[in-house]
Amino acid sequence: MAGGVGSRFWPVSRVEHPKQFIDFFGVGKTLIQSTYDRFLKICPPENIFVVTNEIYIDKVKSQLPDLADNQILAEPIMRNTAPCIAYGSMKITELNPNATIVVAPSDHTISNLDAFIAAIEQSLKAAKENNCLITLGIKPSRPDTGYGYIQYVETTLPTDPQFNKVKIFTEKPNLELAKSFIQSGDFLWNAGIFIWSAKAINDAFNKHLPDMYDIFHLGASLYNTPEEKAFIGNAYLQCTNISIDFAIMEKADNVYVLPTDFGWSDLGTWASIYDMAEKDYVGNAVIPSEQVMMFNSSNCMVNVPEDKLVILQGLHDYIVVESNNTLLICPRSEEQSVKQIVADVKSNFGQKFI
Repeated sequence: MAGGVGSRFWPVSRVEHPKQFIDFFGVGKTLIQSTYDRFLKICPPENIFVVTNEIYIDKVKSQLPDLADNQILAEPIMRNTAPCIAYGSMKITELNPNATIVVAPSDHTISNLDAFIAAIEQSLKAAKENNCLITLGIKPSRPDTGYGYIQYVETTLPTDPQFNKVKIFTEKPNLELAKSFIQSGDFLWNAGIFIWSAKAINDAFNKHLPDMYDIFHLGASLYNTPEEKAFIGNAYLQCTNISIDFAIMEKADNVYVLPTDFGWSDLGTWASIYDMAEKDYVGNAVIPSEQVMMFNSSNCMVNVPEDKLVILQGLHDYIVVESNNTLLICPRSEEQSVKQIVADVKSNFGQKFI
């Protein structure tokens, strides 16, 4: 899935060039390229499909030139993850009704690749053997208000006891609630990575979101043909804007989670970049660092253009980010407000700075 805007990474992530197409760490690969490379170790390249907004088709082709046109699914408008997954799943079903599918965002980072591959392969096996919907849950290392949580029970899959039945999905909590989740010991971070058979997810849509199922199933014979684009253009206009969590995962009674840990971050905010970046002896993360001078400053996240000299004096626990025509200076403790800041900027100035 590669259709989001990444507004919490504003002003670096913009509508014209969102975060999945950016190399945040200077490693020579963007987030979507790194995700593609990870899945090449799990399946052949012809089995990888990218769902993105139609305005990003050229970016996907440029950054992933080995993809065939039929592997890039163009969404005409943004409608959240449920339509995205319904479209992708039904298109794949027409190619292979016995397929087992992994759904993953394009903007995650994984530090332990071997553990990630093992978790995916274990989940693929379980999804083939059971009529269930599987999600990966990350063992939490701290109470974090930036992630959703999954609570599980002791019931397990009959074929693999490492998969626990999901009790509830919880949206991003406040700090006190997050602390209670950690203390309880039966909550995991929701990684937003799903594994299921084509039949299981199509049945789930038919049961829990039948209107959307009907919308996409109506064009089954048109998938993978020249008529697909026109059909999808009309289908999306009829779709509710809803996430897969709200539409399916919170309603289904056959959802299981695999508790795992493979050095995961969803890179949802500047704090996640700060956590992963190299820091100086007083906790400053500066990307790039060639022309930034810091005096009596600590625990700051700084991302500025390479051609600009930046000097910070007496600044502690701040985010300082500049890109093109915009400078953002924000306390790290208030970084969750960046998304609302972007909305306010859009309200006041239109698309100029978005």
